[in-house]
Amino acid sequence: MSAALPAGLEEAVAWHDVECSAYTADLPVWRELAAERAGPGPLLDIGCGSGRVALDLAARGAEVTGLDSDPALVRALTARARERGLRVRAVVGDARSFDLGRRFALALAPMQVVQLMGGPAGRARMLARVRAHLGPGGALAAALADPFEDVPADDALPPLPDVLELRGWVLSSTPVAVRAEDGATEIDRLRQAAGPDGSLTESVDTVRLDRLEPAQLEREAASAGFRALERRRVPETDGYVGSTVVILEAA
Repeated sequence: MSAALPAGLEEAVAWHDVECSAYTADLPVWRELAAERAGPGPLLDIGCGSGRVALDLAARGAEVTGLDSDPALVRALTARARERGLRVRAVVGDARSFDLGRRFALALAPMQVVQLMGGPAGRARMLARVRAHLGPGGALAAALADPFEDVPADDALPPLPDVLELRGWVLSSTPVAVRAEDGATEIDRLRQAAGPDGSLTESVDTVRLDRLEPAQLEREAASAGFRALERRRVPETDGYVGSTVVILEAA
């Protein structure tokens, strides 16, 4: 049975907010990079979702374009930016094939977006499209994470659940399994929606992340016309693994 939601809430937006909106550990890195490399100039948020990063940077004066393949998330970001009076343009598109007709000083790929491209061929297409959208000296900053880093696969424990209350409903998303599978990491999440009338529905959602080392991404990017700069680090928190941010400058 799927996890029913309150009337008027789009499923993709609600669960994205539950699972991603509380994450803030990476925001200082994106703010630093935006200030250093873009200033008020245009930057691109790839896999923008409902706007966790895009809205934060726009509130600090950046001109942001958000790209996501889910129309519901793009609509949510557009509405939230309008409500707050922020300069954010949200566009529906696939990171492997988008064409926005403009260039950016900085492109960001937070929360392991690069690891959702379906392997080397998908990453190559993404890198080519990003390279075509960067101006002189522009850069791509991509966050990579490995849930098994420094932990034997059999000993890895799932983190605590993400919980959000919306309109009297309590939505909970709990990682219940993390496993290595054919060059990727699969994460199963149990999604539960508890209604104000005491009803409870649930479903399981699986995310598949490519296993990708920073050095491998840097090698692939070199073939697409990038050169690697010094990496940044996002610290681990109680609820999230840490990540490495690879910085790739258009050569």
